[in-house]
Amino acid sequence: MEQAQSEQPVSESPAAEAQESQVDAAQSEAQAQPQQGQDASTQQPQEPAQEDDGFGALATEPILGARQFEQPIEMLSMPDGSFLVAEQRGSITRYVEEEGEVQQFGVLDLTEAVVFAGERGLLSMALDPRFPDDPYLYVYYSPNGTDVSRLSRFEMLDGAARPGSELIIIEVDQPYANHNGGAVRFGPDGMLYLGLGDGGAANDPLGHGQNTETLLGSIIRIDVRESTAARPYRIPTDNPFLGRAGFRPEIWVFGLRNPWRMAFDRETGDLWVGDVGQDRFEEIALVRAGENHGWNVFEGDSCFASEQACADLPGSVPPVADYPHPMGCSVTGGVVYRGSAIPGLQGRYIFADYCAGAIWSIDDGEVIETGLDLGAPIASFAVDREGEIYVLVFRGPILKLVASGR
Repeated sequence: MEQAQSEQPVSESPAAEAQESQVDAAQSEAQAQPQQGQDASTQQPQEPAQEDDGFGALATEPILGARQFEQPIEMLSMPDGSFLVAEQRGSITRYVEEEGEVQQFGVLDLTEAVVFAGERGLLSMALDPRFPDDPYLYVYYSPNGTDVSRLSRFEMLDGAARPGSELIIIEVDQPYANHNGGAVRFGPDGMLYLGLGDGGAANDPLGHGQNTETLLGSIIRIDVRESTAARPYRIPTDNPFLGRAGFRPEIWVFGLRNPWRMAFDRETGDLWVGDVGQDRFEEIALVRAGENHGWNVFEGDSCFASEQACADLPGSVPPVADYPHPMGCSVTGGVVYRGSAIPGLQGRYIFADYCAGAIWSIDDGEVIETGLDLGAPIASFAVDREGEIYVLVFRGPILKLVASGR
């Protein structure tokens, strides 16, 4: 169920149970992000992206002593220069690297509490923007024994999450096992943003993308600054649909299929989203308050439903860029580069495709090659305090993006 403000918990509309055949159909889609046990390194793009010579030569170098991770899903840079790494299986560990030596310290272990299968598991985390003054870690995961996705807050004490400190912020009913979305981010306004998929299966059979009475298929925006068990979050007074009939007031934007990774540009405040497509297109969206991004009427910039349905949705906001499935199969949203080590990347949006294993950018609405093909499933990106970019791949080391030959 979903908990809202100080009122009694509010539930999503009752969802149909996932039949085995429907789940199989969903998992057989080209969309496969993240997929337990899938090795996407064999799925190479069949159509090349445009090439760009403005980057200079790029390379990657492993960090944390080239430690091999199984399914790292999120990494956060701590104020002291250490890193928190979350694994989809349910663990969060802090890594400290000094003078070539790497130490690790357990932060949170949810492995017994998490459903770890396919697109479920521990999917995202974020530090409170006032950390460490407000010593909270927010974690989005799939709890065992339920059909929900849960966002919880944990109190950090002496570098670890304090046992028994979990405060459930919100739970969202999930009718199927896929499209759980999963990116927790704090905006420059101090509000918490959470990306939610359309509920799963294939083709959005329950119509959540255009249903504004559910939180599925949307990015929500909530105020968690004074969270309590009785009132885990508040609705910001400037949310676009607050007080509007037929809309959940938490919704910031809707019409999304499965937003897999999103990030705020630390210079402009823009919110960039990688939205996983169905069978034909993957998209990168730049989202703003109150927008409808078209799913399941549009897929990317193309009509997905009937021509009449597309004509009847004139306010749908097209993506900044999309690309066809011969190039890849599941977009991994990235970040805008604001570091200093690679001047040619300044202000560029860097992203990837989980299946293609290549790192790309965007120029004037076109997908541009950076020349980096990792040949491994790219699950996520991270940024350190200096704005430098890191790449998280399944079954490999965490990699730092660097200028080649430095």
